[in-house]
Parts: sequence; C-alpha cells; structure tokens
Amino acid sequence: MSSKPERSFNVIRTFTDDQGRSQFDSYAVPQTLQPFAPPADPVFVSERAPASGYVVIFMPPGWVGKPHPSPRRQILFCLSGGMRITSSTGEIRTLGVGDAWLMGDTTGEGHKSEVTSPEGASVVIVQFE
Repeated sequence: MSSKPERSFNVIRTFTDDQGRSQFDSYAVPQTLQPFAPPADPVFVSERAPASGYVVIFMPPGWVGKPHPSPRRQILFCLSGGMRITSSTGEIRTLGVGDAWLMGDTTGEGHKSEVTSPEGASVVIVQFE
C-alpha cells in the first residue's frame, strides 16, 4: 500500500476563551500531492474550505489598530511586510511573508494588530461563510 506524499502549512489562530479573552494556538493544514489543474503536474493541495469572499488590504508603515474582535471568522495571508498581533491576555505573535492567521476571536475583548515593517504590510483576508 503506497501513500501519497504529504506536507502541511502552519496557521496561527486566535479564539475567544470562556472569560471573553483572545487567546492563541496553532494548527497544521495537511496538503496532499495531487492533480489540481491538469495537464499541469501535481501540486500539494489542502482540502477545500467554503468562503464567502476576500479582500486585499494594505496597511501603511506604523499602522496600529485598536483592540477589537474579528468582524467575522476569516483567515489572513501575509503577502508583504510584517505584523505583530497581541491577544487580550498580552501574548504576542508575529506574522511575516507567507504566514497565515485564522481570526476566530469574533466575540469578547479581541486582539490588537500593528504593522512592524518599514514598508507597510499587504495581506489577503479570505472570509468564511
């Protein structure tokens, strides 16, 4: 029995705990080598997730957002620059090019986001249904 080659990518996640505080954890998204756009060669593909839309955002150098819960469940992919995310408990995670962040803290105290790179930060946010 042969298995398909696999790999994964890591996603940082914020969620709201029972006290309404934003917390961090992370999870791996598995990807399996498979045809995606034949006749192109196979690529590593994750499972399909339903989404309702996406936005492309540029935050200028020095941008700092006020603490807030995410307006909806959504995932951010960092295209350029860097960011610092602070949970309401004070825990910090940094994002750089290629990093992913699932914003699941849609209630409670939320998180604070800020740009850390001198060139600003470009991101794509995919919103879930």
